[in-house]
Amino acid sequence: MAFTVETTGRVYDNLATAVLLFDDQLRLVCVNAAGENLLSVSTRQMEGQTPNEILLGSRDFDQVLKRTLETHIQFTERAMVLQLPHNGEITVDCYVTPVIEDDVCVELIVELSDARSLQRVLDDENLFMLHDASREAVRGMAHEVRNPLGGIRGAAQLLQSELEDKLEDKSESRELIEYTDIIIQEADRLRNFIDRMLASDQQLHCVDLNIYEVIEYVCSLLKAEFETCPEFQRDYDPSLPEIKGDREQLIQVFLNVMRNALQATEGKGYICIQTRVVRQLTIRQNIHRLVARIDIIDDGPGIPAEIEKNVFYPMITGRPEGTGLGLSIAQSLINLHGGLINYERKDNKTIFSIYLPVSED
Repeated sequence: MAFTVETTGRVYDNLATAVLLFDDQLRLVCVNAAGENLLSVSTRQMEGQTPNEILLGSRDFDQVLKRTLETHIQFTERAMVLQLPHNGEITVDCYVTPVIEDDVCVELIVELSDARSLQRVLDDENLFMLHDASREAVRGMAHEVRNPLGGIRGAAQLLQSELEDKLEDKSESRELIEYTDIIIQEADRLRNFIDRMLASDQQLHCVDLNIYEVIEYVCSLLKAEFETCPEFQRDYDPSLPEIKGDREQLIQVFLNVMRNALQATEGKGYICIQTRVVRQLTIRQNIHRLVARIDIIDDGPGIPAEIEKNVFYPMITGRPEGTGLGLSIAQSLINLHGGLINYERKDNKTIFSIYLPVSED
């Protein structure tokens, strides 16, 4: 079957590797979707520009392209640091291939792959495996505790009933009943605690969702919950498409993450909700063409260094009053949606990034 222009274009735009095409004057002809995502710049902004204009200060990149243009020899540069247009930098493996016609280099094909992407995928997969193992262990323990807990509560209720019927000294009866009340209340508290631990066992009921409706609903809940609640800053990408998800479960996810941000800032700091579309992202060994990324950013103190690597594990918390279940449950629910949650501390800001694959129907 012959490749048509349309087929070639689809293949080019759906490659996971960033590909840029330069002409013999080293001006950008085109870039695929992965390239736009890697450099955080659109084709319209880059088209017709030279390497120095696209990536200011990335002299090594410009020199590699000029050398390939002059020598007609394919060139590879590993761990090349590129200065991105909107600040920041990225380390890539760069492959430059000359297109030769009649001994003349007419174009350069440049492939850029994030040098950290493979390590990130391996780290994410290792995190998933450890998280799954710890979650299953905790679930097993929770199921084992649940049955005797019901027996303890039932025995306390029977004892309370006997005390009410048989004790003649009503003052003594009331005092003893207070003890049985404590047993029953604590049994209920532990049962609720176990129910939260097992919450992610629920099945998803996925529908087409506007994620902004979910986020705004959670914002209204939190404003009602916290007496002092800062105005949430919003940096929304209007091009973000609908996703398929379980509305109730996603509300729980955003409640858990955003409540943590409010508690960290004591309801007085800066909290920003930022959304972006990410292309060609690998999650659990699956490459997703489009992914919605929602960042919850706050200027609180962040997670203590000694627990930040294990922050998504059950029972891990940096607050004395915390249960250590909020982020674990949130991660589990997002995993069920085929996504993940990442944590990072950058520029004195705490960032929780929620990645949700976009339906390609």
